[in-house]
Amino acid sequence: QVQLVESGGGLVQAGGSLRLSCAASRDVFSMNYIGWYRQAHGKERELVQQIMSGGRTNTADSVKGRVSIWRDGAKNTVSLQMNSLQPPDTGVYYCYAQVGGLDYWGKGTLVTVSS
Repeated sequence: QVQLVESGGGLVQAGGSLRLSCAASRDVFSMNYIGWYRQAHGKERELVQQIMSGGRTNTADSVKGRVSIWRDGAKNTVSLQMNSLQPPDTGVYYCYAQVGGLDYWGKGTLVTVSS
């Protein structure tokens, strides 16, 4: 069992930045994948960015060049830095991890970008 707790969401103006953090209940470097998804109102959940155990990342085209992800083994956290935010980036951001073939999700944190 893996617990994931997100923090760092909030309201930001267009062009601004936010950093999201996800605290995990176990070693983030041992996870097959850990990263971030988001879900806008009325839309399906979509990948933002994730990092694999070996360090390779997958990033959605819509955010490439605006986001970066990293892990902190001492704190068991994964963080997402988001820059140049725009209103379409609004949504609930979920931390996700895959461990041993099982998927785990946090409860999400709301990001609202105002125009």
